[in-house]
Amino acid sequence: MIEALNYRQNPNFPNRYISPEKLFSYLQTNYSDYISEVGRSYLDKPIFMMTLGNGKTRVLAWSQMHGNESNATHAMLDLLEILKYQPALAKPLFSEITLDFIFMLNPDGSEKWSRRNALDIDMNRDFLKLSSKEFPILKSIAENGNYEYGLNLHEQRTIFTSDGEHPATLSFLAPSENFARDVTETRKKSMAVISRIHEKLKNLIPHQIARYSDEFYPTSTGDNLIKMGIASILYEGGHFPEDYKRIGTRKYYTIALYEGLKAISLLKGSTECWENYLEIPENRESHYDIIYRNVKLNTDFPCVLDVAVQFREEIKDGDEEISFVPIVVEVGDVGKKKGWKEIDCTGKKFVSEKKFPKLDEIQNFTIE
Repeated sequence: MIEALNYRQNPNFPNRYISPEKLFSYLQTNYSDYISEVGRSYLDKPIFMMTLGNGKTRVLAWSQMHGNESNATHAMLDLLEILKYQPALAKPLFSEITLDFIFMLNPDGSEKWSRRNALDIDMNRDFLKLSSKEFPILKSIAENGNYEYGLNLHEQRTIFTSDGEHPATLSFLAPSENFARDVTETRKKSMAVISRIHEKLKNLIPHQIARYSDEFYPTSTGDNLIKMGIASILYEGGHFPEDYKRIGTRKYYTIALYEGLKAISLLKGSTECWENYLEIPENRESHYDIIYRNVKLNTDFPCVLDVAVQFREEIKDGDEEISFVPIVVEVGDVGKKKGWKEIDCTGKKFVSEKKFPKLDEIQNFTIE
């Protein structure tokens, strides 16, 4: 595997935000022999696919189906950087597999740091309607490429943990192909790969790997790829302690991407040790970004409560990195939840132009 000391971050992309134009220029300048334009977005931005290897096992992967989930794009860019300095890793891998990697499937959403595309369509729920201009590109490639595996690469919110204490820095899923959640042979192939990824990373980030619930979603990408016979593997990059820029997540996402490809190259369709997948703990929705405990409001009656805050991510015009805007998401008793940061306000003063914090608005108070 790639040991931690061998990890290299691609120096051309230091920020969590990736400008589509910067990505396109980089790919065309450095990897023109390996990329092809497979389509264009609603706003006429190009969508590129990179092809690596000539192995028998064909793998399709894609990043930034949701525009504000850049870690998978970073992971592939970082993996390319690592392989440039460690070419011995590439030969055994790409002699067994052929990887088609679609960069930034949603460039319009990526430019404005939005989950959805320019028409506000969630492409991960567009498998049947095909309402977007971009998703049919992916679907057509998947249907016609004779792929055995598909890597559906995403990010998840900071609210998830693996055990109620540790952040789910990485989460995985072998999706269901029906409402009964039958463990089919195709699912077992996905589970076998995830089991190997987990085995390789569990000591690097102990207690920080989880799996999603396998509830069936009839319109989603991964569930339908499984139905097609493509072993779909969902990756989700999540929170890393005190790291909202997700630099740590990016590192372990890159290692997990490599380990997933390596597992595919070694398994060659085998379902060996698929049962180990079931030992991975399920995601828990247990945390807020910040909780202010025991806040005494400036009301004309006794009112002491908790205030939970989540950061909203946005890109401002002219900026090269995202900003984090604190939004009030809950008030009252949030004792069952925890905060990555908790502030005990007992004996302190609530300072605000308003008497109380307003839900779904920017945090308008300080504690003094």
